[in-house]
Amino acid sequence: MKLNTRKIKSRKLSKGARPLSMLTCYDYQTAQLLNETDLDLILVGDSVGNVVLGYETTVETTLEDMMTFGRAVKRGAPDKFTVVDLPFGTYATVERGLDNTIKLFQYTKAEALKLEGASVTFCELIKKCTEVGIPVMGHIGLTPQSVHQQGGYYTHGKNDPDALRLKSEAKALQDAGCFALVLECVTAPLAQEISQELSIPTIGIGSGDQTDGQVLVINDLLKMGPNRPPNFCHPVADFYELKRQGVELYLKDVASKKDQNTSQTHTP
Repeated sequence: MKLNTRKIKSRKLSKGARPLSMLTCYDYQTAQLLNETDLDLILVGDSVGNVVLGYETTVETTLEDMMTFGRAVKRGAPDKFTVVDLPFGTYATVERGLDNTIKLFQYTKAEALKLEGASVTFCELIKKCTEVGIPVMGHIGLTPQSVHQQGGYYTHGKNDPDALRLKSEAKALQDAGCFALVLECVTAPLAQEISQELSIPTIGIGSGDQTDGQVLVINDLLKMGPNRPPNFCHPVADFYELKRQGVELYLKDVASKKDQNTSQTHTP
């Protein structure tokens, strides 16, 4: 059954309810597959820039990229609650952000959008979005769009000032109107504490298992690339090696057929 924001929020309050499950997705065929599963939410992440387009960071991902991939995924998974990322720079001001959220929301036909950070400007934008009918998912902790400003990829909330900041940001995003919140690379005890204090669901990635849900990049989960996934992801398969083996079988098949034809041609 397809979820909506009301059902997603109610899952947090339902005793015994299974945790929310979310995976990233970037293409039509994978979306078709996910549409046939019990997965709760699909995230069309701006990580499409790294994973699919070969960008060095998500900072390079454009609004046009998100529109193209977001719409493709939604076509493939019409029965799934789909969240699309707002890319870097598209919500630097409230006015610019509102224009771009409306454009992305309308074009992709997604059920919600996600943005990173909890500044005063971002919280004001979230309020504006909810006023016009656009659900927003928040995202704090490691925010890849701010990796240069943050000083790299690392776990957040290890000291008291950082933990207090994250708790304050989580509350601010909830008050601004977010229906759910991603906690990325936040210490497990702090992620659990934030989850207990909020009335909206938290979805963790690299933040322990005591959040209200979990999200992973599907390419990491299935090891679809040559690089080792992050430490918090334990792949369930090695699709990169399977693809290699498949291509090698094809090459052997092509070569063997040519050899057979050559042999038949020279048979007396």
